[in-house]
Amino acid sequence: MESRLVYMDHGATTPVRKEVFDYMAPFLQERYGNPSSLHTPGREVRQAVEEAREKTADALGANSDELYITAGGTESNNIALRGVAKKRGKPGHIITSSIEHHAVLDVCKDLEKEGHRVTYLPVDRYGRVDPAAVQDALEEDTFIISIMAANNEIGTLQPVREIGALARGKGVYFHTDAVQVVGQLPVDVNELNVDLLSLSAHKLNGPKGVGALYMRKGVKIDPLYRGGSQERKLRPGTENVPGIIGQGKAIELAVSEIPEKKKRLEHLRDRLIKGLINIGEVSLNGHPEERLPGNVNVSFKYIEGESVLLSLDMEGIAASSGSACSSGSLEPSHVLSAIGLDHSTAHGSVRFSLGYGNNEEDIDYVLEKTPPIVERLRSMSPTYRSR
Repeated sequence: MESRLVYMDHGATTPVRKEVFDYMAPFLQERYGNPSSLHTPGREVRQAVEEAREKTADALGANSDELYITAGGTESNNIALRGVAKKRGKPGHIITSSIEHHAVLDVCKDLEKEGHRVTYLPVDRYGRVDPAAVQDALEEDTFIISIMAANNEIGTLQPVREIGALARGKGVYFHTDAVQVVGQLPVDVNELNVDLLSLSAHKLNGPKGVGALYMRKGVKIDPLYRGGSQERKLRPGTENVPGIIGQGKAIELAVSEIPEKKKRLEHLRDRLIKGLINIGEVSLNGHPEERLPGNVNVSFKYIEGESVLLSLDMEGIAASSGSACSSGSLEPSHVLSAIGLDHSTAHGSVRFSLGYGNNEEDIDYVLEKTPPIVERLRSMSPTYRSR
C-alpha cells in the first residue's frame, strides 16, 4: 500500500464536518449582527444562537435555560469547580479522582492553596473509580464531587450514574467532565444524576474554541468573570456566534448517529486492538469492555512511545501518547501511573483514537505499518536485547 494520511487522534481534536462548516459559514459574513443588539440583524442572530443552545441542551436531555455556552471543556470545568467553591464562601472538601484531566486536577490544586481539602481517589488497574470509595471519602463539609465520564487517555468509562446517585443522596453537587463522551455515547443528565457537566465542540466534529456547561436548576454558583449580561452573567462577553452555531449543528448530527457510529467504531477498535496485541509484548491499557468506542491505548514493551509516534507519522499515521494538553512532558502520564504501570511501560504507550471518517482500510494500513516499526525499534533497544 502507498503512504497515506490516516488520522487516529480524534481524542485530541476532530475535523469539522462539511455540514457543520456550511451551517456556520453565513454567520461569518452575511449574518454578522451582535446577538445583544436590538436591531433586526442582532435579533436574527440571537434567535439562531438560542436555537443552537436548544440543540445542545436537547442532546443532553436538559432544558435550554440550564445550558451555558463557554470556550470549551477547560473553561467549563473551571467555571463549575471554582464557581461552586466561590459561592460556598469558605473552605470545604472536594472529591475527585487521580486520573482526571488537568483541567480538573489543576483547578483542584489551586483550590487547595485557597484552603479547600481535596481527596484524589485511586482507581483500579483498568482506571475505574469505585463508588464505594466515593462513599468512604465523603465528609461533613464535602460540597462537590468531580469524576470524568470517560478517561481521555485510556478510554475507560466511569460509573457516573452510581456516583451521581450517591452524591444526590448526600446533598453534594456532582460534576462530570464529559468532553470525551458527548456525541460518542448517549448522555442524559437526569439519568446520570449530574448537577454540572462539561462538553467541548471540537471533540465531536465541531469548531474549536466553543463548548458548554450544563448546570441543573437550583445549583448555586458565583461567576468567575464580570463585564456583561451574556450567558445570564455567568460567562460575560460577546458570543462566539459562528462557534455556537457550529456546536449546535455538530452535536445534533453526532447524537443522531450514535447507534450506527458506536457499532462501527467498536468493530474497528476491536480489530485494531487484536492486531496490535498480536505483535507480541503489547498490552492494552484501560478497561477491555467498558471503554469509549474509538479508544485504543496500548503499551509497546521495551520501546519508547514517542519513537513509535514519530515513525508512524513518517508513514502518514497520526496518533498520540495520551492527552494533547500534556505533550512535551518528560514525566509518564499520571493516568498510566495511576493504573499501576511502571515508568518504562508507561513511556511505551500510544493512543489511537478513532472517529468520523475512519474505515477498514485505515485499520489495515496501521496494522501493516506498525509491526515493522516496532521490530526496528526493538532491534535497537538494549532492554529488548538483554531480556
